[in-house]
Amino acid sequence: MAKERVGFIGTGIMGRPMAQNLLKAGYSVTIHNRTKAKAEQLLLDGAAWAANPAEVANNSDVVITCVTDTPDVRKVLLGEHGVIEAARPGLICIDMSTISPSATKEMGEILGAKGVILIDAPISGGEIGAIEGKLSIMMGGPKETVEKARSIMEVMGRTVTWCGPLGSGQMTKLANQIMVIHTIMSIAEGLAFAEKAGLDLHTTLKVTSAGAAASHSLKALGPKIIAGDFAPAFMVDLQQKDLRLVLEYAEQLKQPLPGVALAKQLLSVLQARGRGRDGTQALVEVIRQLGKSID
Repeated sequence: MAKERVGFIGTGIMGRPMAQNLLKAGYSVTIHNRTKAKAEQLLLDGAAWAANPAEVANNSDVVITCVTDTPDVRKVLLGEHGVIEAARPGLICIDMSTISPSATKEMGEILGAKGVILIDAPISGGEIGAIEGKLSIMMGGPKETVEKARSIMEVMGRTVTWCGPLGSGQMTKLANQIMVIHTIMSIAEGLAFAEKAGLDLHTTLKVTSAGAAASHSLKALGPKIIAGDFAPAFMVDLQQKDLRLVLEYAEQLKQPLPGVALAKQLLSVLQARGRGRDGTQALVEVIRQLGKSID
């Protein structure tokens, strides 16, 4: 049986390797990105170019979007030359961005009126996970459609999980981001404490990575912090966008999240210093500065 034709919109840090893996798996892939130059390698590797999202949809059975924020998804799906202009019954759209659950449900209703099925499928695992095809993918929408798309998702993700109706993937991702930011905060505070106490940080990292404090984030970001490497696996600006979504939805749920609010405030210090494109591990710099200010 012939494989589905896949469209991919958004070939940035995450999207580019994800589309690359689809090409390697033998899928016919049509791509569109706001900046064509950032998609050149994919074109050289066999992807077809589309001038706009509607053209992507015209040439695809499944359209995947992986862009920055809710307005970007709305523009790609519902705007001028958007996917909706090529809407037809049976077309599947899978949004792998991290955006508002409420907006996801709203866009799903609008597309559904045209016969298009929207699935939300945000991801976790960072750039390395995207490159290695080992992302965790959290899917929301009709279960039968999720299962239909599973073979495509498994090219990009090691763990592909149906979380419930449309919007459930986004809500699960926000819960993930709550846990992730607290983990990063704990790493920043723990290493800042160890450093100020005069401990050898390599030894501290070795010991803590072998005990109850062990985590994927500690293993990935601990060595970077020690080396002073603040290149992004996940940028401060994007983390702040996700935490904004978390707090907005938490307010709707009437669920206080004081730790998230504090982390967001501390990360805003990095943004104020022009470091929004640094990796989230740069939070340690803010914690260190707090220690210096009371010496």
